[in-house]
Amino acid sequence: MRMPRLFVSLIAVGLMGGAAAQSLSPEEERIVGLVKANSGTALALLEKTVNINSGTMNHKGIREVGKIFGAELDKLGFKTQWIDMPKEMQRAGHLVATREGKQGKRVLLIGHLDTVFEANAPMQKWERQGESASGQGVNDMKGGDVIIIEALRALHAARALDNTTISVIFTGDEESAGDPKEISRRDMVNLAKRSDVALAFEATVLDENGKATGTIGRRSSTSWQLEVKGKQGHSSGIFNASAGFGAVYETARILDTFRQQLQEPNLTFNPGLILGGTEVTYDATAAKGTAFGKSNVIANSATVKGDLRFLTPEQGEQARTRMRSIVAQSLPGTSAQIRFHDGYPPMAPTNGNLKVLEQYSKASADAGLGEIAALPPGLRGAGDVQFVAPYVDSLDGLGATGKGAHAPGEDLDVRSIEQGAIRTAVLLYRLTR
Repeated sequence: MRMPRLFVSLIAVGLMGGAAAQSLSPEEERIVGLVKANSGTALALLEKTVNINSGTMNHKGIREVGKIFGAELDKLGFKTQWIDMPKEMQRAGHLVATREGKQGKRVLLIGHLDTVFEANAPMQKWERQGESASGQGVNDMKGGDVIIIEALRALHAARALDNTTISVIFTGDEESAGDPKEISRRDMVNLAKRSDVALAFEATVLDENGKATGTIGRRSSTSWQLEVKGKQGHSSGIFNASAGFGAVYETARILDTFRQQLQEPNLTFNPGLILGGTEVTYDATAAKGTAFGKSNVIANSATVKGDLRFLTPEQGEQARTRMRSIVAQSLPGTSAQIRFHDGYPPMAPTNGNLKVLEQYSKASADAGLGEIAALPPGLRGAGDVQFVAPYVDSLDGLGATGKGAHAPGEDLDVRSIEQGAIRTAVLLYRLTR
């Protein structure tokens, strides 16, 4: 499948073109000044929340971070509420903040409170060295959450939030979304359906020249499970008509045919776990299993767990159809089935998303922070914005800049908090006029 023409054009030009940068209006200059004046307070807020362990399964920590951000949003005139998830889902819930008006576009801002670190993992506290700071979730994505708060704080101080419709959702399980997704992402989708634009604040990715990018497309995250059966028997009979090829050879055939026939831009399919033998067990909750077999026995079963990522629903459906066809072409004496489980839907690059990026790029350039390029979707994993992208023009990657997300030593370029808040505040001001 070809890459969407829109995205090809973005890659070709590299930077968003558009009109030449213009100076900010006096009101926008005032808003930028308010962001800068509050930079110290912004970093103090970030330090406070980074020092709270809020791994996805640390529900107490997530609620504590949510309480801090909720108090800040209360001060800005938002109506806040904590939305609990059903107990059986084992997720902390989400913070939602809303304000209603009749002026300009209705905007949804998306962040998350949880980090990827385990609830009992050693806590890495905030540590600052010059223009760099480290700590759990400092760029993924408590830095992005603080950018949202600080942009809104500056707009509130300038009385630019009056009569606007802005919604904020900070999810408590972005790093491991609760199942079923229809429930864990229901409130986010409902907010999107009442909005005109969605902005998500996962970390800003820099291009090879060190310039900020924006995300108008993200690939899906779909899982699949392959179950293969063969005839158990003495290994001396393998390949003959009565014994067949066994489950392991059939599994190898299927996976290698995937590799040879399915590769195309923006499509990946990764087998992350394989178990094969005469006795196979798999524990889906623990994501691990066992296999027993002997070298002189033909394996009778195999299990493969993998993921599938694609940029558009059409590309995904074509890939699933071709995978099913390959699985059905069984070697003698074997059979196989493949099942797919949808996770995060794709965020296809659209003209609407491109328009939002153009507006964001212009806001950044007018503020003296440079134009914003489109990031190739293959460079990002899955994110919450993908659940809302089918309903509303969307842009992601408006958050902080740093390195080492999801790993010990995760860090942050401290300057990116102020820069992100300036870009966001100017963009929001223009969207809501």
